[in-house]
Amino acid sequence: MLLAEDLLLLVTDDASGQLCVPAAAVDAGLGGANLLELALMNKVSLSGVQDAKPGRVVVRDPAPTGDLVLDAAVQVIAACPGSKPATLIRPLGKNLRHTLYERLASSEVIRAAQDRILGLFPARRWPAQDTRHEADVCQRLVQALVQQGTPDERTAALIALLHALRCEDKIINPRDYGLSRRELSSRGAQIANGNWATEAVRTAIQETTGAVAAAVSSIAAVPAGSG
Repeated sequence: MLLAEDLLLLVTDDASGQLCVPAAAVDAGLGGANLLELALMNKVSLSGVQDAKPGRVVVRDPAPTGDLVLDAAVQVIAACPGSKPATLIRPLGKNLRHTLYERLASSEVIRAAQDRILGLFPARRWPAQDTRHEADVCQRLVQALVQQGTPDERTAALIALLHALRCEDKIINPRDYGLSRRELSSRGAQIANGNWATEAVRTAIQETTGAVAAAVSSIAAVPAGSG
C-alpha cells in the first residue's frame, strides 16, 4: 500500500469509520505522504537539481510509476515547477482522501457505510473490514516508538507524518506501554529528525513534514465556527 493509504487507515477509527484527526489536517498529511512516497522512489527531489533553488521540489523521473494516484501526484508537481513542499501539499491532498477511501473499500480493507449528520445530512463512514495490514503497520510503529528499534525508511517516514499531525497517541496508546503522551511524542520527534535515511530523502522528509506541521498549526489556530 501507499504511505498515504497507511496514514489514512491509521487516522480512521476502525469501529466508527470516522477520522480521529481534523479532516483538513489529514488532507495536508495525505498530500505530504504522496510527496514523500515519490521522494523515496527517487521520482522527485529537493536537492536543487535542474537549476532549481535548494528546497524546491523537482521531478527527476516523469516515467509512470504504475500507480494512478502517484502518477497524478507527479503531474501536480510537474505543473508547479520549483515549488516548495508547503505550496504543494494542499494541491497534492485535494480530493485524495475520498479517492483512497474508495480504493481501500474496493480492496475490502474497509467498507463504505452510510450515515446522517444530525439525522438529516447524508455522510459516509469507512469502518474497517480487514485489519491485518493495519495491524502489521501498527506493530512496526510499536517496535520503533516503544521498543526503540531502528525503523525502515517507510516506517520512519510514516512516523514523521504522524508526528507532524500530532497524533502518535491516537494511534498508539502510550499508557499501554507505561509512557506519557509527551514521551511518545518525543520519540516520534527523534525518529522524524533521525539519521536513518540518505541525506536527500531525509531533507525531503524534514521539509515535507515541516510543511504539514505548519498546515496543522494554521488549522488549529482557526477559531471554532470560522469558515
